[in-house]
Amino acid sequence: MNDSEYGLTASLWTADPERAAALGARIETGTVFMNRADYLDPALCWTGCKNTGRGGSLSLIGYHNLTRPKSYHMKKVTK
Repeated sequence: MNDSEYGLTASLWTADPERAAALGARIETGTVFMNRADYLDPALCWTGCKNTGRGGSLSLIGYHNLTRPKSYHMKKVTK
């Protein structure tokens, strides 16, 4: 799986959640499904890696990808 130039999602089918988590940690994708491949949770980021892209949508992370924070460093002028 990691030989692919893309890395959006992977879907693992197993009755063992620990094994799915261990394998999912080794797979180069932005999203890992266990026993499904059809659900987007708005609380979780939808993201990819490699040539799929590096952006994200949904969740707080997706919100930050749509905004541009700005820092202001101001000092009062003293007389």
